[in-house]
Amino acid sequence: MQIDDTEVTFSDGETILEVAQRHQKDIPTLCYDPRLEPFGGCRLCIVELAGARNPVASCTTKATSDMVIRTSTDSIEAYRRTLLEMVISENREVDVHPLRGYVSNELASLRDKYEIYSSNINGTTSGSSKADDNPFILRDYDLCISCYRCVRVCAEQEGDHAINVMHRGFHTQITTEFDGLLKDSACTFCGQCIQTCPTGALADKKALRAADTVPETQIDKTRTICPYCGVGCSVDILTHDEKIIGIHPAMDGPANQGALCVKGQFAYDFVQHPDRLKAPLVRGDDGELHETSWDDALDQAAAGFQNVDAKHGKYSVYGIASGRAPSEAAYLMQKFIRAGFGTNYIDNCSRA
Repeated sequence: MQIDDTEVTFSDGETILEVAQRHQKDIPTLCYDPRLEPFGGCRLCIVELAGARNPVASCTTKATSDMVIRTSTDSIEAYRRTLLEMVISENREVDVHPLRGYVSNELASLRDKYEIYSSNINGTTSGSSKADDNPFILRDYDLCISCYRCVRVCAEQEGDHAINVMHRGFHTQITTEFDGLLKDSACTFCGQCIQTCPTGALADKKALRAADTVPETQIDKTRTICPYCGVGCSVDILTHDEKIIGIHPAMDGPANQGALCVKGQFAYDFVQHPDRLKAPLVRGDDGELHETSWDDALDQAAAGFQNVDAKHGKYSVYGIASGRAPSEAAYLMQKFIRAGFGTNYIDNCSRA
């Protein structure tokens, strides 16, 4: 097939958009997420197809032999600009803090690309924010453009079906069953809806705690592995002045491909919690905990295990490894129980 006068190859089942992206052709989208089934709602990805009466949505049109495609003619770009103007005219704001979510600035980036800084389009707006008593997800539907990416990722990727769409036209609203709170729905607070939202209508409440004090240009991103279980999900830790302010899932993570659980997405406060121990403690004769050296702490722990083994036998000791510990620590823990006490009384909190 041909794309912009360049002959390209494709595989059976690929869409025009997939082929174009693979060959570095820039086609804008707002409702598209490569992890989801093509939806064709925003129509920004329209292209001219030779022989077709009207432009076609490249995200839903399958590539076939001898197709001739043009991705950015004057008329196509005019369509896209008008569509973007209509979308932007409905939103309370376009520029949002990147701490709202992984792709929360997609709409702003397209606004800048097409230089739409003023518009004559006015009229009824849709969507209204939803006050929700939960610590994780902000539902700011004044910024919603009804791309349905949140609904689809919840259903297709997570299988939760916690959110859906009610009404039509300007009355369209993203909602839970019976229009209730997220905490009363099937939501597992995985954060997938936040990380696919292209406008910041769904936002990370915990990360936004730092939005007023952290400049957008001073956020560092570090790739690492989530410490909570053995799956090995890749995450990007957002930091400022060596303090964690948020977590983004790695969309190219081999184990998770952008997915996280509620722990991986939101449970990072323990890292810098003021109550976190910074030195070993042992209980003295006065019954209180006192700081000590590692050698002394380990000697007392070893003596305690030996006393229990001598008095009650090897089956009186049961080991449970932490999901936050690295694999090497889990290995040593099971060796400690199996080789040290000669039992199989060992488990891990992540097993279930």
